[in-house]
Amino acid sequence: MEPREPADRPEREGSSAPGVPFGDFWNDVPLIREIQRVLLSSSGPVNWELARQIGIAAASWGREDPRPTDEDRRAFEEAVRVAELHVATFTGLEPPHDVPVVKAVRRAEWITENLEGLRRVLEPAAARIAEAMARAQRAQLPEEAPEGAMQLLEQLSPLLLGAQVGTVLGALAQQVLGQYDVAVPRPGGAGTLLFVVPKIAAFERDWSLDRTEFRTWVAIHEVTHRFEFARPWALLRFRELLEDFLATLEIDAEGLARRLESLDPSDPHQMREILTGEEGLFGTVLDAEQRLKLGRIQAFMAAAEGYGDHVTHAVGRRLLATYPRIEEAMRRYRETEPGDPVFERLLGIEMKREQYRAGRAFCDAVAELAGEATLARMWDSPEALPSLPELEEPRLWLARTA
Repeated sequence: MEPREPADRPEREGSSAPGVPFGDFWNDVPLIREIQRVLLSSSGPVNWELARQIGIAAASWGREDPRPTDEDRRAFEEAVRVAELHVATFTGLEPPHDVPVVKAVRRAEWITENLEGLRRVLEPAAARIAEAMARAQRAQLPEEAPEGAMQLLEQLSPLLLGAQVGTVLGALAQQVLGQYDVAVPRPGGAGTLLFVVPKIAAFERDWSLDRTEFRTWVAIHEVTHRFEFARPWALLRFRELLEDFLATLEIDAEGLARRLESLDPSDPHQMREILTGEEGLFGTVLDAEQRLKLGRIQAFMAAAEGYGDHVTHAVGRRLLATYPRIEEAMRRYRETEPGDPVFERLLGIEMKREQYRAGRAFCDAVAELAGEATLARMWDSPEALPSLPELEEPRLWLARTA
């Protein structure tokens, strides 16, 4: 009589006996499930789930990120009410019709709250970058490479872009005080104001600032941007400028291919340098027409931040007894900020601190020459915003609009 096979022996290949097919055990491996979840979590050009996870990890790395208290929230709600009254009186701008939702948040929550709004801004550019990355990756493959290799590389592109978005936002979350440190309008309106309490509290301690007065200063800055971006045309205008710029954007495919070729995923230091460097994973090629389009975006952002700084300075100086100390702390702090990492590293848009200072100087000059009411006209319509030449010479803007 032939011996029977042990009951626990694995089924032979092709067996029709009931049970789990051999290959399906992969679905039960925790690491494989996690990889599948990340790969399938986003179907667009950026893996936003990976961006969120990396952003949150980077935002809290090496820093305490305690949860704000109810007292923090109440203090900022009061500061916002005070700021709204003074900003409306000083600027003459019509206040937004809605009541703002005031949120005291951790650094990690700033990532989550901003990701969706910035996603709608960044995704069109990311689609073009993904196309360039696919071309660069195809150029690296030998002609006889199987189709599956190309599919794998196509999945790599959203992961790399997600990693870069997350790394940039995570680094930014370690520095921001509020929502509008990235001073652009967001989809969904200007109805929410975020205050990053761990960073604000650390800044107060480091610079020995009065807690109530500094939080009021932050609220004035945030409320001023809320007033600007509540104009019904602001978001539409910014989107038009960005889409016009991106429509003819050329990516440096050769440079991208070189960076991908030298990329070593097993070297975390190299990955960090590439993802956080000013050039990032890609570079842009700008001709004369593209630079003109870029100048329109730069003018919008410089005008918005310049007006915010102008109003915050004027209102803060009148309202806060310790304003000179706050102003000096912020001036020295901003000296360490070379530019806007979101737009430089993710969109290839140069936005240096000097351009923001030019926006502030424009607003100061117009207010001195013609008064605050005249300056506020820049928010009457898209056409009323100053151009780059007008930011450099305010009298040109006055001649056109006053």
